[in-house]
Amino acid sequence: MLELDAMVLRSHGGPEVLNRETIQISPPGPREVQIAVRAVAMNHMDLWVRRGLPNLKLAYPHRLGCDIAGVVEAVGPGARGVRPGDEVMLQPGVSCGVCSACLSGADNLCKSYKILGESTSGGYAERVVVPDQNLLPKPPSLSFTEAAALPLCLLTAWQMVFRKGEVRAGQTVLVHAAGSGVSSLAIQLCKLAGARVITTTGTDEKAARARALGADEVINYATQDFVTEVRRLTDKVGVDVVLDHVGGEIMEKSVVAARWGGRIVTCGATAGFTPRLDLRQIFFRQLELRGSTMGRKGDLHEALPLVASGRVRPVVDRVLSLWDARAAHEALEARAAFGKIVLAVD
Repeated sequence: MLELDAMVLRSHGGPEVLNRETIQISPPGPREVQIAVRAVAMNHMDLWVRRGLPNLKLAYPHRLGCDIAGVVEAVGPGARGVRPGDEVMLQPGVSCGVCSACLSGADNLCKSYKILGESTSGGYAERVVVPDQNLLPKPPSLSFTEAAALPLCLLTAWQMVFRKGEVRAGQTVLVHAAGSGVSSLAIQLCKLAGARVITTTGTDEKAARARALGADEVINYATQDFVTEVRRLTDKVGVDVVLDHVGGEIMEKSVVAARWGGRIVTCGATAGFTPRLDLRQIFFRQLELRGSTMGRKGDLHEALPLVASGRVRPVVDRVLSLWDARAAHEALEARAAFGKIVLAVD
């Protein structure tokens, strides 16, 4: 067994349930790889799992952390594609690899699909052991903290923008919550596609940062009604695509902000899981409501060259020590970040 220090939880609750402990994990088995974690980025998934989710059963002590970057330390029998010393990023989705969904490339539709840090232990630790298919090379131009800021959010944004949103040149896209990890990348991807981007945020400081990422128009939802502003900015037509991970009332109003025949893509519900939708708005205006979770492993390979060339930039708000994870959780809950909070393993 491998002995290591980790930030773990043994029950659901507030940030106080996170504690540093010395734990043991199994060494890499067949087609598995042991990674020395250098950085792990936070996601809202960390908050949801820590608080507790319906039907989520954890094996304690549980380690959060979906987004991981580090160095290969050891490889198990038959492990492919990497060797000790390689600097890597981790694919956050774990699938069986042999079902029809996996073999067709749609591994995020695998019935046994898991996400690191959610239904299986993640990267809040000095080391982690993962399948070899979950590794991809870290671009040399990126630091470990920048690399950790990418995988889950870039994978999610890529599927939302291209596979589900079908964003293309000349369209207008509404991206909610510009300061989130997913949205900060979605803004950049939409601009690369040639779309006009309208985004929302809650402060003037975050609005300036959203414009720096390429947003054409920024709506401060604290002082403006975004539906009214969208109608003004689109000559009362509405937007072609809405990208939303907020849910709640925002989803209700997003339906109204979309143009006839538009698409609304949702990947989360940080503000509520049960919006009240007027179905007449959906069927009479022929809107498409599309769900999106994660993305295909191959999508991340396709997206990385854009990062390596500097055309897509990871957005890091701050870097804290892994052992300060409680403070990091408090900052994310307070919506005090623009981009990613990254935990460095020191």
